[in-house]
Amino acid sequence: MKAIEITEFGGPEVLALAERPDPVPGNGEVLVKVSASGVNRPDVFQRKGAYAPPPGASDLPGLEIAGEIVGGNLDAKHNPFGLKVGDRVCALLAGGGYAQYVSVPLAQCLPVPAGLTDVEAASLPETFFTVWSNVFDRALLGAGEGGANETMLVQGGSSGIGVAAIQIAHALGFRVFATAGTAEKCKACEALGADRAIDYKTEDFVEVVKSLTNDRGVDVILDMVAGGYVPRELSALADGGRLVIIALLGGAKAELNLAEVLRRRLTVTGSTLRPRSIDFKARIAAQLKARVWPLIEDGRVKPIVYRVLPARAASEAHALMESGEHIGKIVLDWSAESE
Repeated sequence: MKAIEITEFGGPEVLALAERPDPVPGNGEVLVKVSASGVNRPDVFQRKGAYAPPPGASDLPGLEIAGEIVGGNLDAKHNPFGLKVGDRVCALLAGGGYAQYVSVPLAQCLPVPAGLTDVEAASLPETFFTVWSNVFDRALLGAGEGGANETMLVQGGSSGIGVAAIQIAHALGFRVFATAGTAEKCKACEALGADRAIDYKTEDFVEVVKSLTNDRGVDVILDMVAGGYVPRELSALADGGRLVIIALLGGAKAELNLAEVLRRRLTVTGSTLRPRSIDFKARIAAQLKARVWPLIEDGRVKPIVYRVLPARAASEAHALMESGEHIGKIVLDWSAESE
């Protein structure tokens, strides 16, 4: 098969089209012929040598794909959605998604939502699994002191994670705010369901959030920045609020006023999805199928694909990701590659 390799750690130019043996499915795994591969920030970190694959995972980048099941183990024990050979699926991977074929645990495969193309479906798994596991399982949006009236702030609302978080929370009835770096991106966030998008370059998100919540603050903040943002985010939280950190774009260290955490019953938490167990990911898949897939199929949540590039243009896709120009997801299309 053809695949995109990281020839050495470095810039986008180190990505190269190569030949690899077809993967062989293991116990509980299926072989998927890939139509499209999502591009995500962790792929960039892996390319730079800053995010190694978990033990046993492919060294190829790529955490999400869509395509057709062409073989493997489809026994009922590992098959909660009744999938079969020939079905179109999208899947969350621990690695290996930049390739024409992948072996993936069947429990991490979801049927492509009705009405979606494979390119659109490939933009879903990494961001939707991440949003659900952190916003609803970990930060418990809607289950805290604010109850059904809880609010959320999404940092980086125009990112792949951001557009998913805004739409899902809005569709489930929550009030959402978001930050973004340009007027165009702010407008896009509001079009997706954010009550108010905050231009972090010209506005203080703490002041704006306080003004929008009668000085109460928000109940949940989904943060991809960390670093110096963390003390300000604590100020923007309501009493009993939860800050969930999923990336460290602003740095891994922060200075906290722990007295404020104690006095105001705040929670600071975080997680990474890639190394979690198959069983954990299977539980998230089941929740997505039950709670979010219907929202996609009735049009209340939509895949936001900014640009589709041929797979051999993975270097260009990574350069675009690092430029920060995109709103939503970047996807690689394998249809132009011959066998």
